Amino acid sequence: MSDFVVVIPARYASTRLPGKPLREINGRPMIEHVYRRGRESGARNVVIATDDERIADAAENFGAAVCMTGDQHRSGTERIAEVADLMDWHDETIVVNLQGDEPAMPPELIDQCATLLDESSADIATLASPILSDEDFGNPNVVKVVLDNDGFAIYFSRATIPYPRDAARLAEARSAALHHHGIYAYRCGVLRTLVASDPSALELAEHLEQLRALSLGMTIRVGIPAVRPGAGVDTEDDLAAVARELASRS
Repeated sequence: MSDFVVVIPARYASTRLPGKPLREINGRPMIEHVYRRGRESGARNVVIATDDERIADAAENFGAAVCMTGDQHRSGTERIAEVADLMDWHDETIVVNLQGDEPAMPPELIDQCATLLDESSADIATLASPILSDEDFGNPNVVKVVLDNDGFAIYFSRATIPYPRDAARLAEARSAALHHHGIYAYRCGVLRTLVASDPSALELAEHLEQLRALSLGMTIRVGIPAVRPGAGVDTEDDLAAVARELASRS
C-alpha cells in the first residue's frame, strides 16, 4: 500500500449550486460524504482545505481535520499547495487531490491513483475511462485525454480529440480517447512547481489546469479505473442523482 495523504479543497461559492459543499445528501452535508470516501481509502491522513468558516465548522462537527487557507486561490491545486506548505510536507510526499464535489468517488480509486504515481516515474497521476457515447465524445463538458503507447497523456481537451475526418472514422476516433476524471496524485515538489508557474496559453484557452503541467514538460500517467467513478455534483439534478446512487450503495 502506498503512503499518501488526501486533501479535499472546498469553497462555498459556486455559480450553479451556491453553498455546494454544505448541501445535504441523505441527511449529511456533501463535504462529509467526500471526507468519508477519503477515510475509506488507504490514506494516512485526510484534510479538508477551505477558506470558509461555515465549511470549517461543519467539518469539525463531523470530526474532520481542517486546514484554513487564504481566499485568493484560483484553483483547488493552489489551495492544496498552501496546505502542503502549512503542514510542512516533504517534496516527496504524495498528495491526492479529491475534489469536494465528488461524494460518490469509490475509495479504491483514490488508492489506485496514489499507487499509480508511487509505482511510476511520472510527475502526476490521474484516471480516465472509456467514453460511453458519441454524445459524450462531442460534449465540451466531458474532458477528453489521448495517450501515448506507454499510458502517458499527450493532450487533454474539451474538443473532440482525435478529430474524425469523416463519419466512418467516428468509432475509431472515440475509442482512441478517454473520459478524464478530475482526481490527481502529485508529489509535493511537483505541486509547488506547478503553482509557482504562470498559466500556459493552452490552459487559458481550454480552462484546464492540467495543461500547465504538460506545457512545463511534466509527465502525467493515466490509469484506467478499476470501477467507473460515480457522478460529480454541479447542479440540482446531479445532487438528486448522487443521493440515489449513495442510497443504493448502502
